[in-house]
Amino acid sequence: MTTNATPSNEPVGRLLDWLGLRRTLGAPPAGRHAPPDSGGTRDLAQLARHQLIGTIMAFLVDNDLDVSPANLLLAHAAFSGMNPHLARQITTRSHSPDGITQQWLNELGEQSTAPADHADLDRLMTRLETNLESFHVHAKEARTVTSDYGTELEQHVDDLEQLQKTGRIVSSLADLAKVMLERTRKAEDHMRKSEDEAKALRRSLERAKRDAELDFLTGLPNRRAFEILLERHYKEARAACEPLSVAFCDIDEFKKVNDLHGHEAGDRVIKAIADTLARISDDRCHVARHGGEEFVMLFRGLTPTQAAERLDEAREGLAERRLINRKTDEPFGQITFSGGVADVFGYGETRGALKAADDALYQAKASGRNRIELAGPAKA
Repeated sequence: MTTNATPSNEPVGRLLDWLGLRRTLGAPPAGRHAPPDSGGTRDLAQLARHQLIGTIMAFLVDNDLDVSPANLLLAHAAFSGMNPHLARQITTRSHSPDGITQQWLNELGEQSTAPADHADLDRLMTRLETNLESFHVHAKEARTVTSDYGTELEQHVDDLEQLQKTGRIVSSLADLAKVMLERTRKAEDHMRKSEDEAKALRRSLERAKRDAELDFLTGLPNRRAFEILLERHYKEARAACEPLSVAFCDIDEFKKVNDLHGHEAGDRVIKAIADTLARISDDRCHVARHGGEEFVMLFRGLTPTQAAERLDEAREGLAERRLINRKTDEPFGQITFSGGVADVFGYGETRGALKAADDALYQAKASGRNRIELAGPAKA
């Protein structure tokens, strides 16, 4: 065999160049095409994080488990080494005939000593989202490289098969290239599936994060979501020198509704109040369910007096309605709420303003209910 390529053996030369075999035959490699590098100098810490997120993802997907904050915390504690006892429980259960189920995992979570606070959950969610994004990018890049690798192999296979006279070496190279092509296509398919799983898991994480900030009865943001919203508007309004007011609202004599009509009817009353308050909310007026029969509102660009007037209109509209228990056709009677409003910037910090609004609410209750009270000035 000579080292000078001719038109008759040009495909063979291209394949030898690509595989790096031309060097052994005395000619320099073309260097234009190279198999994808399977090594790399990836940082060990980053690799460990990728392995952890991969383990958590496989655990949830393989066992058909919900991508919920509770499941994520349990999986992270078990597979990160933070809770070896929990890891042993999961391993033992996975080898039992019953296997790992959502019900069993819920019971296991209830046995935990204390739930993680919101800050821990946020940090975990952020880490998972970051690692998922990194995994998605690397999987997509690897699939692209694998696809290009397979295309090159396929071209060389076609070139070799078009040759009518090939020696044993060329025939062996053709067979080897076919095997490599088949394996490359399988690897590409696996990469595509991994990429799809990463996308699905990231969507589930986003949905779980939204669910963690939503009140399912009313569809309003919950207390946790409102606190995040309050901090953001506090910074923005202060920078823009805009007024910012906060209000607490509470359904009057709600216990009587539950006692006379039942908790299911009480839930419908809570929903009715939520709808009433939601109708006055917009991009600069936000309402959330704070807990039980209590709601909290944020008014951007309105002074406490202006916010109280707007809230009072909603209160009057509700008080004029006569609600009926649709299940029993019995009237609820007059349903009202009381409220307290405070100037967010009048108390040094947001917590002080929230407490002032809450104090004003109870002043409204003490003054006869079905009214809105303004909080007094902050004490020196």
